[in-house]
Amino acid sequence: MTNRPSLDDIRRAPKVLLHDHLDGGLRPATIADLARETGYDGLPAADPDNLRTWFAEASDSGSLERYLETFEHTVGVMQTAEALTRVAYECAEDLASDGVVYAEVRYAPEQHTRNGLSLEQVVEAVLKGFADGGRDFGIRVGTLLTAMRHQARSMEIAELAVRYRDAGVVGFDIAGAEAGYPPTRHLDAFEYLQRENAHFTIHAGEAFGLPSIWQAIQWCGADRLGHGVRIIDDITDRDGERPQLGRLAAYVRDKRIPLEMCPSSNVQTGAAKSIAAHPIGPLRRLYFRVTVNTDNRLMSGTTLSEEFAKLVEAFDYGWDDLQWFTVNAMKSAFIGFDERLELINGVIKPGFAQLKWRSHA
Repeated sequence: MTNRPSLDDIRRAPKVLLHDHLDGGLRPATIADLARETGYDGLPAADPDNLRTWFAEASDSGSLERYLETFEHTVGVMQTAEALTRVAYECAEDLASDGVVYAEVRYAPEQHTRNGLSLEQVVEAVLKGFADGGRDFGIRVGTLLTAMRHQARSMEIAELAVRYRDAGVVGFDIAGAEAGYPPTRHLDAFEYLQRENAHFTIHAGEAFGLPSIWQAIQWCGADRLGHGVRIIDDITDRDGERPQLGRLAAYVRDKRIPLEMCPSSNVQTGAAKSIAAHPIGPLRRLYFRVTVNTDNRLMSGTTLSEEFAKLVEAFDYGWDDLQWFTVNAMKSAFIGFDERLELINGVIKPGFAQLKWRSHA
């Protein structure tokens, strides 16, 4: 393909991010600063450059469990209201500088109460950071409150999400190691959210296979799937002329259930062998509701623009493909229909049209 989108041009494109963890996107310099300020002494390195290298190497193991261990240090420095507000504010700045116009950023409030903060104080501190950052950098950020699937606080966190949904919390999520902790353990929380007309996504089909996806959708009623890469296991002859979809894959496609795919992270955790072999290729060809995301920008050493650039390189995507992913994400966001439509028609499509025109000029 000629006129391939370059990384610089992709950074200028108005992008939408649905799957990004607040504790997975800290700046190394901020981690070092907060460790000094809060007295956290467990860092593997004190210098920001060395910290960045350590996180990259520790995250690139091919194991989801090892990948999750790196969060002990980022969460460790996020135990005060001031730290949470700073991290959220800088997250908004970093995303805006990468051309993201709308983002949903998730975090687990229960992980930030070690020094005495209440769940409400945690949520309010993060909301303040995003509100200030959104105002200063021109980005809209909604938050998802995450419950850890190996704990027993999902109902408490679900109630918290509903309580703050008019203040910037747009949805709910469960995360953590999938094996041994099926989403049905938290069925009461999902049923409560459905009764409250609230939105939720579930990490499923990343480290575990089709049963995880099936439970998330058919038992729990997930609006979206966090990752969902293993849906590819229900498609045969997927690289041939006539791929055959199993019943679950056909249901996911027919119902337009969004897949929050994170290419670099999926490779790091072993959910995909490489970017070129990532299921996003065949799933895009089959018109699943695929979205592109970062997951953890620090651990994966990435940005949303870089994720798109890797897909351009691997699959020869052009501007139409990148716009398709972006519109998919905006359609799948947990904000109101009018707001989504305004961003699609007023920001995303005009922004991509200008970039496409420039590339052909």
